[in-house]
Amino acid sequence: MLSKRIIPCLDIKDGQTVKGVQFEELRFAGDPVELGEKYAKEGADELVFLDITATHEKRKTLKELALRIAKNLNIPFTVGGGVSSVEDVSVLLEAGADKVTINSAAVLNPKLIEETSKKFGNQCIVIAIDAKINDAGKWEVHTGGGRKNLGIDLYEWAKEAQERGAGEILFTSMSHDGTKNGFANDVYSKLSTICSIPIIASGGAGNTQHFVDVFNEGKADAALAASIFHFGEIPVPVLKKELFEKGIHVRV
Repeated sequence: MLSKRIIPCLDIKDGQTVKGVQFEELRFAGDPVELGEKYAKEGADELVFLDITATHEKRKTLKELALRIAKNLNIPFTVGGGVSSVEDVSVLLEAGADKVTINSAAVLNPKLIEETSKKFGNQCIVIAIDAKINDAGKWEVHTGGGRKNLGIDLYEWAKEAQERGAGEILFTSMSHDGTKNGFANDVYSKLSTICSIPIIASGGAGNTQHFVDVFNEGKADAALAASIFHFGEIPVPVLKKELFEKGIHVRV
């Protein structure tokens, strides 16, 4: 049995780690590399670093940050934000990232998934999907840091992303993000049925039981969280110990 992964996520704005609620009301949480080092020492399985305004503000990729992270960390890490070309992916992988997330650019140009997975291997390509449930109960994909709703069905897009060569799906429920009310377990369960590649759950972590539920009910392969780690609410070692005691197969 594969271990379930615990992944602290560091959303970055202006070089600093931030966290908000449903993609808004951001507050600062510290230096991303220092936080990353802390989580690595505490036993995090992987780390994700996302420049949450890169696409919107047309910034360059996170090369310099990736170089800093690679020099200071000894666990796998993923970098994303504003990645829109094969060259962008190449730069980040060469800087030391183990994986690269592509979000908006993949939606606008799905062939980018094929091009990058063919060149670098699908194990390097994580397709990040941000979606929100509408009044009719349909989950719709949003791009541009959650600013644009293209009306694309979440499940259809996840399936297409896999078919085009995605190695993992990182799905963030915008409806749950930062609320600490639990993950969208029914969505992850359906994604896990539709897709054969690993599904990373993001959005809504507030306590240990939420992780238990997303692994058992949601069938997620990994769970990502931010504020509960950044603000010391549930330290990574404590979470892993409690998950292990509740029968979840994690590395402790």
